[in-house]
Amino acid sequence: MSPTATTKLDSKIPSGPMAERWSRHKFDLQLVNPANRRKFEVIVVGTGLAGGSAAATLAEMGYKVKAFCIQDSARRAHSIAAQGGINAAKNYKNDGDSVHRLFYDTVKGGDFRAREANVHRLAEVSVQIIDQCVAQGVPFAREYGGYLDNRSFGGAQVARTFYARGQTGQQLLLGAYGAMMRQVDAGRIDMHTRCEMVDVVVVDGVARGIVTRDLVTGEYARHAADAVLLATGGYGNVFYLSTNAKVSNVTAAWRAHKRGAYFANPCYTQIHPTCIPVSGHYQSKLTLMSESLRNDGRVWVPKKAGDQRSPGAIPEGERDYYLERKYPSFGNLVPRDVASRNAKTVCDEGQGVGTTGNAVFLDFRDAIERDGRDTIEARYGNLFQMYERITGEDPYQVPMRIFPAVHYTMGGLWVDYNLESTVPGLFVLGEANFSDHGANRLGASALMQGLADGYFVVPATIASHLAGRELGAVTTDHDAFAEAENDSRARFDALLAVQGSRTVDSFHRELGLTCWDHCGMERNADGLKSAQGKIRELRDAFWHDVRVVGDGASLNQNLEHAGRLADFLEFAELKVADALHREESCGGHFRAEHQTEEGEAKRNDKDFAYVAAWECQGVGKPAELHKEELTFEEVHLTQRSYK
Repeated sequence: MSPTATTKLDSKIPSGPMAERWSRHKFDLQLVNPANRRKFEVIVVGTGLAGGSAAATLAEMGYKVKAFCIQDSARRAHSIAAQGGINAAKNYKNDGDSVHRLFYDTVKGGDFRAREANVHRLAEVSVQIIDQCVAQGVPFAREYGGYLDNRSFGGAQVARTFYARGQTGQQLLLGAYGAMMRQVDAGRIDMHTRCEMVDVVVVDGVARGIVTRDLVTGEYARHAADAVLLATGGYGNVFYLSTNAKVSNVTAAWRAHKRGAYFANPCYTQIHPTCIPVSGHYQSKLTLMSESLRNDGRVWVPKKAGDQRSPGAIPEGERDYYLERKYPSFGNLVPRDVASRNAKTVCDEGQGVGTTGNAVFLDFRDAIERDGRDTIEARYGNLFQMYERITGEDPYQVPMRIFPAVHYTMGGLWVDYNLESTVPGLFVLGEANFSDHGANRLGASALMQGLADGYFVVPATIASHLAGRELGAVTTDHDAFAEAENDSRARFDALLAVQGSRTVDSFHRELGLTCWDHCGMERNADGLKSAQGKIRELRDAFWHDVRVVGDGASLNQNLEHAGRLADFLEFAELKVADALHREESCGGHFRAEHQTEEGEAKRNDKDFAYVAAWECQGVGKPAELHKEELTFEEVHLTQRSYK
């Protein structure tokens, strides 16, 4: 892979004072007047927080919208699984928060690998999101005086996280869903459910539509539009075991990548520190326990390696509260990457708990004694219930057992300040793009970004495309649509034709284990090179020995899984190559060769302070690297410290 940039990526970042850039940029953008908006059709792929809020807002503005939902209902989007909260710089606690502090914490939390201008805009827009959601009736928690309540999250020393018990994602999604369905009822959104996008259609270099496959009938359909918005989430399921819903996949982003959209920073994967540990090979996914639990729960392990006594039998003096010991300023609220690596370290040293030894305790004993069970139950009751139902243990009586797991992906399709990819007319929102979190996302910022992109950013910036380009009439009879549909049909037919001996699931498990072992919480050059060879061999074996049962003309989840895995097998090679080329440690990308004497991530700002954007050259061929150099005007580059 070429280590040098071959083109200059135009990020379209405005100049001038950082705090004024977004306002001035909106003013400078061309506008589409209300009467003309109804002439434009916009496709939105994905109806979670980012896609649902974008579809609702664009339809409210007067655009004709087609929305595509892979589930049977938009209420089942994976956004619903977010538990802990959403950040906003409202400073209701009067503890020193501000737009600048949220901006600073986010850039620092991302280990200085995010684009400053995008992060500042996110911090600015955060305050509007809360007002929007309250107006929609989202039932945020409130203090006794009626003000919205806040709690703390990792990577910050202020309380800025708004929440609805442990169901924040669900409540926010219902707000966006209600706004979207209002527009469906009004006839301004044409909703397609149980429908998967299988290709992007590019006409004369501009995204002008998509090809879809109906998941019930297997029928293919062509849809033309003036702009395409992808809001299809992240690629965490490349690891097989993750906290993501099983339907979460990389296919839409990967189809766009193969049509010319650059893929940025695919090696940046977030490992969440508080998940229910793996209990057996039968599992197909993992369960998240909200980071908000670290507000009141204390993380610890026995000081003595191999100590398998019950937690209640281990005296206080024989407990190692290792996060509080190592990071006295932040304690249990260090960022996710720091907490995850430290959990792995103590388990590797033999201090892990549980039958596997790959777990640490999250203990609420002190909080219950201090505040009372009723208070803790009011804050986290549904989370405690979920934990007990899964494990059979009552966390009011014994500590939770937790361990890190794949959760979120900071990498994604490259976008400029307008959220437009390198394919004109193709916009990418939420977790599907790379733009706001750098190498590590702070907790409670995913919901913030998804709603910021959907409610406030893309409704403004899409005008740069619709009013700024000459868009000729394009219909689904165009040759580009026929080509994309034929390619898609051939791909699924090829999967059905293999008729090998191995299940799709067995291939996915092997791919996931390879990625976890060699490109998970810790990576090194030898392991990454080994993974490259294994992934290529596995991809070849997949196309020669996979067995997909059923047919392509009816509901066939085995075929769906095979199609998505085929894309994961190609994507995984790019992910590993990106991790291998980045000779530094930063955030969620921890190269064992690059760490401080204290075991912390050691960045190389001289050589790697850039976004790595990869251009597809074909399956099995090295992708071409393009660099977007990162500059830091407001937050100066320093070694991260949470001590």
